[in-house]
Amino acid sequence: MSLSKQTGFSLVLCAAIGLVAADRAAAQTTSRPEVTPATRHDTLHSLRGVMPRPDDFIKNSHGHPAHPLPLIGGPANQADGAVQSSSTGSFAPALGTGFDGVGQGFSGPQGTFTVNSAPPDTNGAVGATQYVQLVNTAFAVFDKSTRAVSYGPVPTNTLWSGFGGPCETDNDGDGIVVYDKAAGRWVISQFAVTAAPYFQCVAVSATSDATGAYYRYAFPYGSVFPDYPKMGVWPDAYYETFNMFSGNAFAGAKLCAYDRNAMLSGAAATQQCFQLSTSYGGVLPADLDGATAPPAGSPNYLMNFTTNQLNLWKFHVDWSNTANTTLTGPIAIPVAAFNAACRGGACIPQSGTRQKLDSLADRLMFRLAYRNFGDHESLVVNHAVQVGSSRKNPYSGVRWYEVRNPNGTPAVYQQSTYSPDTNYRWMGSVAMDKLGDMALGYSVSSSAIHPAVRYTGRLAGDPLGTMQAENSIVEGLGSQSGNNLSRWGDYSAMSIDPVDDCTFWYTSEYLQNTGSFNWNTRIGSFKFPTCL
Repeated sequence: MSLSKQTGFSLVLCAAIGLVAADRAAAQTTSRPEVTPATRHDTLHSLRGVMPRPDDFIKNSHGHPAHPLPLIGGPANQADGAVQSSSTGSFAPALGTGFDGVGQGFSGPQGTFTVNSAPPDTNGAVGATQYVQLVNTAFAVFDKSTRAVSYGPVPTNTLWSGFGGPCETDNDGDGIVVYDKAAGRWVISQFAVTAAPYFQCVAVSATSDATGAYYRYAFPYGSVFPDYPKMGVWPDAYYETFNMFSGNAFAGAKLCAYDRNAMLSGAAATQQCFQLSTSYGGVLPADLDGATAPPAGSPNYLMNFTTNQLNLWKFHVDWSNTANTTLTGPIAIPVAAFNAACRGGACIPQSGTRQKLDSLADRLMFRLAYRNFGDHESLVVNHAVQVGSSRKNPYSGVRWYEVRNPNGTPAVYQQSTYSPDTNYRWMGSVAMDKLGDMALGYSVSSSAIHPAVRYTGRLAGDPLGTMQAENSIVEGLGSQSGNNLSRWGDYSAMSIDPVDDCTFWYTSEYLQNTGSFNWNTRIGSFKFPTCL
């Protein structure tokens, strides 16, 4: 969501998003899903042939007010139960070639980008030969080997040119790009919510070329606002999750599956959805990494957190008989004690300004990365927690987890809060390579430094619950100022190169100069030398 949409958003999906753990009873299977077809679908024969006008960034970009949720309860000021307050002796892998992504003044074949909303909602994914970066209302395609811009920057709704309806006319943001590694396809989505009825607009590339043809869909959500959509790729579906709002009232998370097989061929497609109670929000779907698929018939795993626990659901979809589609959960997974950073609001300081930044500590951070190692299945995910006990410096760290055996009795295999000093760390994204090595990217700030983009990592053989010393992708040269301009990022993205299954690609936000609505983004890649 953009900060023209920011007012009040520091409370949105607040702390633990799950609100209260009202449904902590044994996991249950819900009733039958809601089944609705895409209201429109077609084929864009070539994205390369679509040339937006330079003013489209301003004319077609909209902001929307956020919808606050009540803060969850839970113990106040409890000590973090998993702090790693110093790094291990080794340094995270050396950074490869880093380069700027879409941001203020960024130029490419289709023109120059001008920031007109915040935050950027930075995310990206790596494919066979390209890297696609998507910010709040725009995207660009990069050549993976040269790092050069091959297409863009263009407004995200360029993908729906000629499609008709709100997907074409609106450019509302909250976009996500993922790469379907098994099919070699790009999947790009954003919502169209300028006015009801609301839609999720989804485009699936016809090949591995992100500048080629796309199959396009509009999935309907009526008059209930589908906020903060997040997507994961699974063999049986593209899974999308939302936080639903009826007016300003939170209506619970909505968990949906789109018919992947149909969408890979451009055929008519339906969605199957389950609506959760208002006790749960901020649910992430598992997103598949690696060449090994989940065991045959495995459900998609979905996760959020409540007080001192993760909650896991299992979503099994049946496209031939929807009566067989099931959602089971939540299964409670106890974790080490934590408090949400900033109690879910804005407390992160920056150098040279009094403006504090929002921790977005009210939810798990994109992605919930899944990998099947053959002898075990793993899920990794993170969120921001409070570490400092001083009232003047309640600094934050990044809590990360590896959960194993998700289709049996899921349990935390390892966890830690990475906080090697008293700087504030937040807005993380985490993933694993084919050896089980892990990389965690995040933002870092304090009253003495401008917000920076850094990362750490661990080898599979390192002591459990530890990360190595951090490295930098880019150190910020400015801070975000302006009246109530507290929104930062909203999410970032760590993805794994499908070619070698070793190289991590991370993207997030920084500023080159102190100011308002002048953010920049950075893309960096690296890998552990032992992963070949």
